[in-house]
Amino acid sequence: MDDFGTIQDDSFVIEADRIRDMIPHRYPFLMVDRIIDVHLGDRATGIKNVTNNEPHFQGHFPNRAVMPGVLVIEAMAQTAGVLVVATLGPEAEGKLVYFMSVDAARFRKPVVPGDQLLLHVDKQRNRGNVWKFTGRAMVNDTLVADATFSAMIVDD
Repeated sequence: MDDFGTIQDDSFVIEADRIRDMIPHRYPFLMVDRIIDVHLGDRATGIKNVTNNEPHFQGHFPNRAVMPGVLVIEAMAQTAGVLVVATLGPEAEGKLVYFMSVDAARFRKPVVPGDQLLLHVDKQRNRGNVWKFTGRAMVNDTLVADATFSAMIVDD
């Protein structure tokens, strides 16, 4: 699939360069490195490789680096944002996606440098420009965080 990435079975992959075309986030706030297993209008899985040189680790916590839970949720939301843009097509590229709510967020295990987060998002519903998702963040098949969240896509 030339527009997004590579086809794998009935899903496709969205690479880093394409992600930057689709959502406006940039370093140091781009929290997803690749999107795999994309099923338009339904679900996707993002990958975030957690590295020791990320700026939030300088202060959270210097003696025991832990990725802030809100950034894990943000990584899930960015994965969902790419899914929304891929579903809506090129006219949605670069639009802003604003959080409307985060519900039932649970942080189950710390995320530390060296971890690879798999960010599973599933669309619950959408009405107009409002989308609701459930998200799960996994490290090595272990659930580290989960939440339900909704967002609104708007013109820049």
